[in-house]
Amino acid sequence: MGQMQERRNDARLLCADLIELIWKDYSGQERRRIANLEDISSCGMSLQLEMFVRVGTRIRVLCAGQKELFGVVRYSQYRNRAYFLGVEFDEDCRWSAKEFLPQHLMDPRQVLQRPPGAKLSAGNSWIN
Repeated sequence: MGQMQERRNDARLLCADLIELIWKDYSGQERRRIANLEDISSCGMSLQLEMFVRVGTRIRVLCAGQKELFGVVRYSQYRNRAYFLGVEFDEDCRWSAKEFLPQHLMDPRQVLQRPPGAKLSAGNSWIN
């Protein structure tokens, strides 16, 4: 199978936070696991967890008890002793930083556009 083509048009923001992932397995039993949130955009997210979740599985994500997001697993890859999932949010479900702000959030486009000699401070703003 070839490389998956990137179809995402919105900005992917790098982040780190713990979220709760809820889904039903092949037997219909509800599963709940804590997952690492790796990146997020308005249309989807990437997660890391220790358990396999099939492509096509409908999921619910609880973000810090503040926001619920719903979607479908679009890819599930095993690497470095963990599963990495790509989740596409439902059409009527979008992420917004106003509703859920991950603990650590960074826009990689800002890193690429930083002024020469500038360093990143703890608050993600540029300092000279």
